Amino acid sequence: MRHVLAPVFALGLLSGAAFGAEPVRIGFLSTFSGPSGQLGQELLDGFNLALDQNGRAIGGRPVELIQGDDQAKPDVGRQVAEKMVEQDKAQILTGVNFSNVMLAVARPVLDAGAFIVSSNAGASQFAGAQCNPHFFAASFQNDTASEAMGLYLQNKGVKKIYLLAPNYPAGKDFLAGFKRAYKGQIVGEVYTTFGQLDYAAEIAQVRAANPDGVYFFYPGGMGVNFVKQYDQAGLKKTIPLYGPSFSLDQTVLPAIGDAAVGAYASAFWAETFDNPQSKKFVADFEAKYHRIPSPNAAVAFDTARLLDAAARSIGGRIEDKPAFQKALENVKFESLRGNFRFNTNHYPIQDFYLTEIVKDAQGRPVMAVREKIDSDHKDAYVGQCKMPPAN
Repeated sequence: MRHVLAPVFALGLLSGAAFGAEPVRIGFLSTFSGPSGQLGQELLDGFNLALDQNGRAIGGRPVELIQGDDQAKPDVGRQVAEKMVEQDKAQILTGVNFSNVMLAVARPVLDAGAFIVSSNAGASQFAGAQCNPHFFAASFQNDTASEAMGLYLQNKGVKKIYLLAPNYPAGKDFLAGFKRAYKGQIVGEVYTTFGQLDYAAEIAQVRAANPDGVYFFYPGGMGVNFVKQYDQAGLKKTIPLYGPSFSLDQTVLPAIGDAAVGAYASAFWAETFDNPQSKKFVADFEAKYHRIPSPNAAVAFDTARLLDAAARSIGGRIEDKPAFQKALENVKFESLRGNFRFNTNHYPIQDFYLTEIVKDAQGRPVMAVREKIDSDHKDAYVGQCKMPPAN
């Protein structure tokens, strides 16, 4: 656990002197070790870049960033989160990458009165019946990227698809989203062990089924191994690969290399986005960290800027929880994604695009935007959310 207390920067006027003296305490809990450690680092780097550009401040107040490693284990994540809110007095928790970890940590954090503003994990439970006044997903709802790809393949008349994902909450959400939008034939639906790295048996089953395409969700090291083994088996030339950006983005593309070229991903943001704020972010991130940013980094950057905009709108008074909730619900900021706003369940309404993995001018694999799939896409669970009153 590291505590980093930023210096005070005079970036805004607060409504009271006490707020100017007190830092905003943010718990940044993510996966920093093991095969998925790069995912957490991407999130942290994107978040830190936004803080650096804002003078290490949120709403004009200095930031105390409390970092913790959940090791991609729900029980570890819960222990670290409890320490963050009970001992370190974190007021906001962000950074959680995996949905199974989020499902374990959310209740103790919310019960302690803190806010969760997710920069990645988008579990369906909190989008629907378990929606909470203090829970916001600045990222996505898990199903939505898959819904977008299902919609694209449905509209293109692709007849037979094979599905693969790890057996944990996000894996089930992603495939549920795909099946919600795609009405063709599912010739296989396989849930593999979370953290599995050898896919020889599953790839043999794909070959035998001979679908028109494979839709897969494998983040981190799982995705690296699956795509490389799929290419080595010679299937990529005859059975196209489709996935959400989280399985084919810059968290894995440098390790996958040429094996990913020609695959397709649905995305709400890509490193090739053609808007001024996104271009500046990509340039700034690459200059600071010497690599191309992923959607993880982009959403974490957006999360920090979203928090700052909401806090500034109430003079930095995040201790006024009903006011901070309302400020988050109505936040206005210049998102890297362009079109973004919160729905009534505190999950995003945003656009989705088809991207293709190609090589850039330097020979690096990147997600190139090909077409917009859907505008103002809403998640499927918002109707189940009966948002309790602010508290």
